[in-house]
Amino acid sequence: MDGLILLDKPGGVTSHDIVLRIRKILGLKKVGHFGTLDPLATGLLLLAVGQATKLFPLFSKKDKIYRGKIRLGFSTDTYDALGKPLSEDHAEYPDRQTLAEAMNTFVGEIKQVPPPYSAKKLDGQPLYKWARAKRMLQLEPSSVAVYSFDLIAYVPPFLNFESRCSAGTYVRSLAHDLGQHLGCGGHLAELRRLAVGRYDISAALTLEQVERLAAEGEIEGFILPLETMLPEFPRVILKESGVRELQKGKVLPAEHILTVLRPRPGLGPATTEEEAYQLFSPEGKFLALAKKGERKNGLLPFLRLS
Repeated sequence: MDGLILLDKPGGVTSHDIVLRIRKILGLKKVGHFGTLDPLATGLLLLAVGQATKLFPLFSKKDKIYRGKIRLGFSTDTYDALGKPLSEDHAEYPDRQTLAEAMNTFVGEIKQVPPPYSAKKLDGQPLYKWARAKRMLQLEPSSVAVYSFDLIAYVPPFLNFESRCSAGTYVRSLAHDLGQHLGCGGHLAELRRLAVGRYDISAALTLEQVERLAAEGEIEGFILPLETMLPEFPRVILKESGVRELQKGKVLPAEHILTVLRPRPGLGPATTEEEAYQLFSPEGKFLALAKKGERKNGLLPFLRLS
């Protein structure tokens, strides 16, 4: 039972709550998620099952697309609607052109401070624990990329938006910072994640659908096979001798390779790092990930899946 579940997360629960529920449904401990969604947020949550949990470093860098609603007028301590207001409600709001221009200033590579109530860690502790202890921290801003931050609708004090951004971007911070920039305050009122990399919300199932399919024994109806998860990486089919050599953890010389299958055009680069290769057995089992050896004359496995 190894692979990926595309789940449409409901609001009001944490991502970890969903992981616990899936573990119970499958009767399996080895379940994790590839990127947290806040309790307020709904939408696409990628859940890894079994050996797929080892692929987190590759999925944690993927871009995301969100659609949501920001409430102007006041900021909150959590930067969203679940927090406590930090001021009285501002009575004046910007016009549509001023708002759109302000949103455009956040497009590009920007510096962003994470929300005080977030899972990002400082000195080994998540920020929300420091915040609950009333500890005032000087947080260093991180560089993130906001590729688009589009105004969809505006009926003051609410604005609807859609944004595509890099991994590590906090949309709550985007909402808060927009409010500060406009001078009227603001916070995230609603958020829905539409896409993670090439995975889209249209292919996601609800928790209830997953539970029903699992009860009916239709595992293939909601778990995408491990072998399909990284189509952007080249596939290397090993000879039987290569499968045996793989167990030794050393560089695999070219004579142990049966064939190399390149990804279809249009899938885009897998990562910004050196290209990686998927290693498969002759029978089609996904065995490991590898990179070219130092002398470029073989493949060096760096992540074993079985």
